Amino acid sequence: MKEKLAFAGKFAHAFIDSKLTPLIIAASILLGVGAVLMLPREEEPQIIVPMIDLFVQMPGASAKEVEERVTRPMEQLLWEIPGVEYIYSTSSPGFSMAVVRFRVGEDEEKSIVKLNQKMFANFDLIPPGAGQPLIKPRSIDDVPILALTLSSDRYDHFTLRRIAAQVYDQIKQVVDVSEVKIIGGQRRQVRVILDSVKMAAYHLAPAAVIPILDQQNRQLASGSFSSDNREFLVDTGGFLRTAEEVGSVVVGAVNQRPVFLRDIAKIADGPEEPADYVLMSQGRSVSPKSRESLENISVSSA
Repeated sequence: MKEKLAFAGKFAHAFIDSKLTPLIIAASILLGVGAVLMLPREEEPQIIVPMIDLFVQMPGASAKEVEERVTRPMEQLLWEIPGVEYIYSTSSPGFSMAVVRFRVGEDEEKSIVKLNQKMFANFDLIPPGAGQPLIKPRSIDDVPILALTLSSDRYDHFTLRRIAAQVYDQIKQVVDVSEVKIIGGQRRQVRVILDSVKMAAYHLAPAAVIPILDQQNRQLASGSFSSDNREFLVDTGGFLRTAEEVGSVVVGAVNQRPVFLRDIAKIADGPEEPADYVLMSQGRSVSPKSRESLENISVSSA
């Protein structure tokens, strides 16, 4: 008795007995090979994600004031730009930064033009004391490929940054490394702490000391002269490099005797003073991290 087959069974049975089956299989294999050979491929496909950095300075303002008067109003304007997907902003004493990221696939040049037009059209809203925004486009290639974090329970921020500077020099020598940045830590700084009592004794004011320091910490090209068929370039002045050089700056004269800066001020050569900050990420306030000994280095490929 012959068994009855369902529709699927009849369909499969027809292909088993058909002479077209080998031809269909061969055609499918050839189509697959042709698709693999003709399909365009890239070893490193480029993904268009327009990103733009905005920097605004407001000297003398606290992080909270920068956040309320600069960062938040700027974020509201940026959200009005078509195609904006995320906004990451940071408010610190005297400084505000916003990173604007557009949707994937948005035209990079059009995105930059739209952001520039938006900012230029609202320059009248810049609060007193704040500078004009600095706009710097970025690309997906600017994202660091490697981040090294140095931490220590033994060394402070200042020492870690000096160690990171040595690592920086070694990484810059690696082939195909285009950019290396040191983030965090404390930079070297020569601080001048004026003594009001001593300044009053020498009849000096801070407003008179600051221009003298600016003038002494300067190097200018004064010209050149020729001798023995050679040309010599002449520079005057020089930059102050140590606390001793800063202390030796003459800031005045009393009874025909020079008054040195070290006579009226305490001069400290060491790490810069730490500054508090408020971090804003997508409109949410984040408390400052604890002052751990951390040093970050970001590396970008060529």
